[in-house]
Amino acid sequence: MDRSANPCVDFYQYACGGWVANHPIPPDQTSWDPFGQLDENNRGILRGILEKASADAAGRTPVEQKIGDFYASCMDETAIDKLGAAPLKPELDRIDAISSKSGIVNVLIPLQLIGVNALFSFSSGADFKDSMLEIAQADQGGLGLPERDYYFKDDAKSVELRKQYVEHVQKMLELLGEPSEQAASDSQAVMRFETGLAKGSLDVTSRRDPKLTYHKLTAHELVSLSPAIDWAKYFQGMGTPPITDLNVVVPNFFRTVESMIVQTSLDEIKAYLRWQLVHAEAPFLAKPFVDENFRFFRQILAGAKEIEPRWKRCVSAVDSDLGFALGEKYVEVAFGAEQKARTLKMVEEIETALKGDIQTLSWMTPTTKEQALIKLRAVTNKIGYPDKWRDYSSVKIVRGDAVGNDERATEFEVHRQLNKIGTPTDRMEWGMTPPTVNAYYNPTENNINFPAGILQPPFYDKRLDDAVNYGAIGAVVGHELTHGFDDQGRQFDLDGNLKDWWTPEDAKEFDKRAECFVQEYSKFTPIDDVHLNGKLTLGENAADNGGVRLAFMALMEALNGKPRPKLDGLTPEQRFFLGWGQIWCQNVRPETSRMLIQVDPHSPGRNRVNGVVSNMPEFQRAYACKVGQPMVAAPACRVW
Repeated sequence: MDRSANPCVDFYQYACGGWVANHPIPPDQTSWDPFGQLDENNRGILRGILEKASADAAGRTPVEQKIGDFYASCMDETAIDKLGAAPLKPELDRIDAISSKSGIVNVLIPLQLIGVNALFSFSSGADFKDSMLEIAQADQGGLGLPERDYYFKDDAKSVELRKQYVEHVQKMLELLGEPSEQAASDSQAVMRFETGLAKGSLDVTSRRDPKLTYHKLTAHELVSLSPAIDWAKYFQGMGTPPITDLNVVVPNFFRTVESMIVQTSLDEIKAYLRWQLVHAEAPFLAKPFVDENFRFFRQILAGAKEIEPRWKRCVSAVDSDLGFALGEKYVEVAFGAEQKARTLKMVEEIETALKGDIQTLSWMTPTTKEQALIKLRAVTNKIGYPDKWRDYSSVKIVRGDAVGNDERATEFEVHRQLNKIGTPTDRMEWGMTPPTVNAYYNPTENNINFPAGILQPPFYDKRLDDAVNYGAIGAVVGHELTHGFDDQGRQFDLDGNLKDWWTPEDAKEFDKRAECFVQEYSKFTPIDDVHLNGKLTLGENAADNGGVRLAFMALMEALNGKPRPKLDGLTPEQRFFLGWGQIWCQNVRPETSRMLIQVDPHSPGRNRVNGVVSNMPEFQRAYACKVGQPMVAAPACRVW
């Protein structure tokens, strides 16, 4: 804390000033906060598991063999460096052999099967209008920069960044063996091609509206959008079940893919495919590739000073490729039944608080309240880890083949996703691995998910009193629960179907209150004169505000009739808000801050903390704030 700060003037400084001053960003990180600290701690636990599993000793279980040999192969930098670009030769030869544009699909298939983001993305997902069924999904993709607007913003920093990106592409192509002059020409061709794809892409803010990302078309209609791709051959090569219809997420993007294939020379398309291949596989290649990949994406784009130690990168790689095998070992050592039971109890208390909140809302009509309560009762709570562990037995992990291991694990996951097409949605499947320091709400399944990784200090600490835990993990629980009723989640019904269950009057009242958040957060300038995008961050801001309010209501109910002693001179109410504030203490590099403002739907820590408390009379009473002080918003925003 910074006790010299006035909590009614800048609560973030009061709650986090000491932390910010004493926790500089580690040189291998782009930001530093309690999430990063906990993630670092979890990676240390995972490292111990993997180093033990990587010892090639008798008696290893099949799970230990896979995660251990994957990790050992990733850590063997000497062997990897000797190979140079050789692991990519089969794919590069295949690209070189394309003799006509009709042959592009023959290369696209093996590239996408190993995770190369070429031209577009293709997978499965719940049908928005029939959420119990998985359907195929074709979506925009194929870009190297983080978001489509990176290709078009005309400020000096964006122009310079694009120049540096082209230079990076050139260097990576040179590492593949291209002569400098050809690589320079090819990198310009890559930039032109990706810029063309970006023109047809939907921006990140618009993608928040599910109505704009659901277009159920027949396979024949997809063919009419982009006939240059032999879709029948593509589906067959990807090994999909029969496809009669699918969600073409952004139809205009596939018209753009068609025009780019038609208008671009075959040699330039081949250069683009080579770039996408080396970009995807760079982390597993020899040191020159790794270093150049770091230089642009972590140093220039995000401001990191040093590359992460290899063990950190390899732990992350195992978690990415074999995460539920690694997660099975993680929960054995880092997550107990007591944590699961206490978290579930808190979830149920906060759900009760939301029930009471809905019932007492002055702006919502009884008809919509009834539907909201029905949806709330249908929410499923998933805590810690899945009931059934993922079976990786078919994945071949070969000690000493780092690139091949990554490619085979990725191909396993691609096929696993595609095999879901036409089958019932598995609502017990997890979208995050158990060690992940995060949580999420799934609108098409109407469930909230809290991996074991986040149910650790400082988010949940059994040594601390309830007030702090309710302010920390309780607010996160409330946040995820509120997502079922934010500007996105509210468009889905209790079964996860995209369906308007609101009366027109209530929808209008909701939008009016949501617009208050848009206006409030758009005034924040996290760096220089760059404003937050209040529309992009609306869902997360509304969830923060609603989640903290619900957690506070649950705490007050839990404390009802109990003694409320001061600890460290602070009341339970004051400790609650400190619990909320201190999970968002944060230091961020300027480059990362600029990037996140453009692509991240979450507000920065300071704005998350102050934005919420300034809207809460409960906070103002707890700290005796007065009208006119900065932490007393006028007007105060509130939906839930």
